[in-house]
Formats: sequence, C-alpha cells, structure tokens
Amino acid sequence: MSETAVPSQDTAPASSVGEPLDRSDLFINRELSWLQFNERVLEEALDQSNPLLERVKFLAIFCSNLDEFFMIRVAGLVRQVTRGVVKAPPDGMTPAAQLAALRDHLGPLQEKVSKCWHGDLLPKLRDEGIKILSYKELKPKQRKLLRVHFEREIFPALTPLAFDPGHPFPHISNLSMNLALVIDHPTQGERFARLKVPPIFPRLLPVPTEEKAARYERLGLATSKASNFVWIEEVISQNLDVLFPGVEIKASFPFRVTRDADFEIEEDEASDLLAAMEEHVGKRHFGYPVRLEVDDGVPEPIQQILIENLELMPYQAFSINGAVGLADAMELIKLDRPELKDPPFTARVPRALASGKDAWSTIARDNVLLYHPYDSFTPVIDFVRAAAQDPDVITIKQTLYRVGPDSPIVEALMEARENGKQVAVLVELKARFDESNNIVWARALEDAGVHVAYGLMGLKTHAKMCLVVRREKNALKRYVHLGTGNYNPVTAKIYTDFGYMTCDEDVAADVSDLFNALTGYSLKESYRKLLVAPRGMRQGILDRIEREIVQHEKKGGGLIAMKLNSLVDEKCIEALYRASQAGVKVHLQIRGICCLRPGVPNVSENITVTSVVGRFLEHTRIYHFRNGGKDEVFLGSADLMPRNLDGRVELLFPVDDKKIRRSLIDLLNVHLRDNRRSRELQSDGSYVRREPGKGEEPVDSQQWMLDNRTGSP
Repeated sequence: MSETAVPSQDTAPASSVGEPLDRSDLFINRELSWLQFNERVLEEALDQSNPLLERVKFLAIFCSNLDEFFMIRVAGLVRQVTRGVVKAPPDGMTPAAQLAALRDHLGPLQEKVSKCWHGDLLPKLRDEGIKILSYKELKPKQRKLLRVHFEREIFPALTPLAFDPGHPFPHISNLSMNLALVIDHPTQGERFARLKVPPIFPRLLPVPTEEKAARYERLGLATSKASNFVWIEEVISQNLDVLFPGVEIKASFPFRVTRDADFEIEEDEASDLLAAMEEHVGKRHFGYPVRLEVDDGVPEPIQQILIENLELMPYQAFSINGAVGLADAMELIKLDRPELKDPPFTARVPRALASGKDAWSTIARDNVLLYHPYDSFTPVIDFVRAAAQDPDVITIKQTLYRVGPDSPIVEALMEARENGKQVAVLVELKARFDESNNIVWARALEDAGVHVAYGLMGLKTHAKMCLVVRREKNALKRYVHLGTGNYNPVTAKIYTDFGYMTCDEDVAADVSDLFNALTGYSLKESYRKLLVAPRGMRQGILDRIEREIVQHEKKGGGLIAMKLNSLVDEKCIEALYRASQAGVKVHLQIRGICCLRPGVPNVSENITVTSVVGRFLEHTRIYHFRNGGKDEVFLGSADLMPRNLDGRVELLFPVDDKKIRRSLIDLLNVHLRDNRRSRELQSDGSYVRREPGKGEEPVDSQQWMLDNRTGSP
C-alpha cells in the first residue's frame, strides 16, 4: 500500500472560502451523536451474521452504555435545567431542548430493543437449547427446587420496606433491581411496599430439567450447569408468601432507578484526595434520580407513587416491555457454548520480544509497535517485569488510569520497589467508575513504599506512559513505553490500541519532563517532540491543519486522516472545515461522538466520516498529516474533545521510525477502506452502512487484522 492513508491520491477541488463556520447548523449535538453511536452497537445485536451469544453481548452493552449515559450525560442536562442554565453548545440546543430530543429518540430505540430481545434473540436461544423461562413454564419439581433455593439462599437477605405514614419512602439505590408490591393487609387495607433484590445474587438463576431438579435440592442450585434460566425477581415474586405470611400479595412489578453518578470534588479544599475520593465513591448510590424504569404492566397509581416520591418529572419515567435492566443478559456470555461465540484467536508476540529475549537490546536496536488485541499485551507486562527484576534498572515511572482489579503491572511495580528501585506512580483516582479499584491499588502501592502521586489539581491524568531508567556502561539510558490505551491486560483483549516502545532520546527526555511536571512543581509547558494537553496539544493540532492547508495551496495533494473515539472540539472542527474549503481531503474515522457535519456544500464536501463498530472496541487515536509528502503520524491518548484538550493531561507522540510510520499509515488505510463494519456519516446527521461497490473488494478491517496480524510472527 502507498503512504497515503486513503485509496485515492486525487487532489480535491478547492471550495469557495468565506462561509461562516460557527453556524449552529454546522454542528451535530453531542448527546444525540452519542445516542447514534449506541444505536450502532444495537445494530450489531440485530445483525444476523454475528454469532448468537455475541449478539446477546451487544444488546447487553447497549443497555449498559445507556445506563452510564443517563448517570452522567443526562444527569448533567437535568442539573442544568434545574439551575436554569440556557447556554447552548455550538449546535444551539439548550439543555431542555436536548432532553426533549433525547426522549424522542429513546422511544423508538426501546422498541428496537424489545423486538430484538423478544422477537429475535429469545426464540433463537431456545432453538439452541438456552431458555429464559417464565415462572408459568416451570414444572412442579423445578418450582419446588427454586422455592428451596429461595428459602435457603435468598430469603435471609431480603428486607421488605413498607410505605405508609409510619414508614417513610425508602431510598432506592442506583441501578438496583426492585419489586413494587401491592399488599392487601387484613387490618390496614391496600398498602405499598418495596423489596430490593440484593445485587450479590446472579440475575439469571439456572434451572435444571424437571428430571434433574430433585438432585439439586441436595447439591444446591449453584452447582447446576443448566442452560435454562429464570429471572431472580420472578423467583422472589412467586415466593413472597414466605416474606408476608398471612397477607395477600395483590401484585408485584419490577422497577429500577438511575441516579446522577457524576460527582465533583473540590480538590483545593480536600486535605487528603484519596480519603475524599473514598467518601465520594460511597455517595454514588445517593445522587439525584434521573430515570425510572418500570415494567409496562405497572398500574398508573403505582407508577405515580414512584414518580412523586422520587421527585421525578413524568418524562423521566420509561415503561419497559420485557425484562428491566437487560444489561444483566451479559451473564449468558459465561455459557460454555463456543459455537455461539466469535472464534478464538492467538494474539501475536513479535519474535524480537518473545520470552527470554533481552528487551533492552531489542528496543535499543529497533523501535517496537504493538497493535492490541491482535498483538499480545504480554510484552508490555514483560517490559515492566523485566525492569522490576533487572539489577541495572534504577528507576521506573508510570501512569495508571484504568488497571482493573487484578493487575500484573501493579504487582511488578511493587516488586520493583522490593528490589530497591525508585518507583514513582501516578494513579488517577478520578477515572470514572474505576475509582474503587484505583483507590485499592494506590493504598497497596503506598504500603509497598512506592512514591504515589495523584496528578495536577483540577486535571485528570489520562496519558499512558512508562519510563524505565537503566544504567548501561557507566551512563544512564531511558526506555519508554507509550500507548493509546490503559495498562489493563483484560481490556487489551477487547479494545484496539497501539503501544510503542522506544529509547528515542528526545521522546524519553520529554516523558521525563512530563513526569516531573506531574509529580513535582515543574512548570514545563513546551516539549521537544510530544504534544501535551492541556496547554499545547490543541494548538499543535491546529498548526498542523493550517500547515496542511498551506502545503495544499502550494502543490496540492493535501490530506489529513484521523482515527479517534470522539470529535467534539469546536476549534478543531472549524479548522477541519477550513481545510476542506481549501481543498484538503479529510478522512475521519470516529467510533463514537462526532459533532462535525460532513458533506455540506462549500464547507465540508471534502470531508468523509466513518465509524467502525465490531467485535473489538475501536480505541486507537492516530493522526496523519501528509505534510507535502513528508508524512507525520502521531499516536496517543487524546481525542479532540474539550475535556481531553482542556481538562486532562494527555500526550500525543510522533512516530519518526519510517518503517513503523509506513505500517501505521497502511493500517489506517485498511480501516478507512472498511465496507463491512463501517457506517458513513451523512450531512443530515444520519449514518448509512457502507457496502462494497461494484467491483470493490469487501473489507472487514477487524477481520483483516485477525487474518494478517495474529498467530505466528
């Protein structure tokens, strides 16, 4: 492939310049764009070509994504409306208008989810011997088994809470599964009660066949490997007489509440950020309610009790046709049914970094590019372990954002400290929804004697970097690993990310300077090669876009290609519009949110935007500028969003190695040519799935990577 990042090198015609670029109609609303991304996830659940359990997985991911969206983005809009905020983003939609538009879009999406689950997935699962049974379908011995299980394992953990003048309305914790109960009390008449389903239990309980049910009364339901299931709330609902002896249960309905989980800490007022984070994480279940989900069979009076006592507006209540909280369908992925899942693959380990090889001499000889998950994450773990165990290594510095509950990286860093190395780690405590894990690791690292810092006041540290200082021939040499993703071996198997190992002196010196800025009081702002947010990255990107315009005006052939998670930043979008007006071809692959509107005459007709959603979560950030034939490629942790460019410590690093740079451009080229998993953004804001044109080769970029970058090196 040529070093172009696009199939064609034709020079695009220049458009008329002078169109105003700050018009609201040139920007797509961020929240609606995200909702479209999640709809693309739902499309994967609807795609008959995907293995059945993978389709279930995509449906669960869609629902989980939507939960987080309400907890963070919708909650933020509700706060703005409550406070009377009317300031609009570049697209011109006020917070109230955005909430109304989201409600309009969510209705059809919920219908799609219901049809997908009830009309498509459940029947196909049954055909494969996997049944989600209703209680009515159970036979006598199965019901008896579930009652025994209920009495032994579930009943002791249940606490019914009445609601009457003597009992205040109970607190409903965030995303908890609950039952709204209507009770006919013999002396008090009809009453309302709430029963929480403890989250310690699986949502789907296995149900052995009628023939095997008696056996599991003795062995316990947990030992069953049955492929038939029943929702736990149905089991509880059908055994409420144990909880309420002598009382008639007239009705039982599942419901769930989503709360505002986006809290802020006044860092300048916190004497101990770690302790402050621990306190605030514990408050996440107590944020303001922003959504009520109820079974669509709930009578209006019961729904009103919930709405009024949760202090919600009617538009914040959603009736669900079917199971509430379908994110829990992810439990089905644990089934041992490989024929219903994506085929496994063996991640490649570059021969130069295979076990037993000297990483230092390898990196000193050649820079190393890793492309996860097609390339194994093991060399990254080995890099840190080798540094921990090598007697010539004197210092290790690393950033940790999301490392997961079991981290070989953190264990290696603690081992390094035990071996007498100087170890400094920046742990980002404010990594949303990973705060608890990071708090645990921060304390463990401190206990091991590691120097732990929490970054700069008011900023999240999102940069991915590890610096190793090694004594070689009476001199010190620095080795660096930089990446686009987290130091997390679990997500490295499902997120696509680049890792880069180098001992480039300028890059290593920049990384040293950045660590000094993060752990000390250094005011370093300019760097030799790195683009660093929050001060220099946006301008560095804008300067390169402007350079591309100038180069194109001189000799044509201008090209900018970017593969990102999100594009929101107004200044960057306007700069890309200017490039398009000048005739520069701009090819963007934005997995998630894209506020840029392509294909607008005289503004963005030279811009294409695609999105790839598939087996792996596209997570790489790669920036390519043709630069008059002197191609420049950056990798790094940052998307073009105000939160990345203004509110985080981020870095983009250049890939100067000609061989690796060419490889990256070729890989980017494959993704841009995708016509199987790719959708193209239209000027009206909709997405259309790409299909191979006449005589055009079908390209599934993720499958191409599996076919060409896995297995033996």
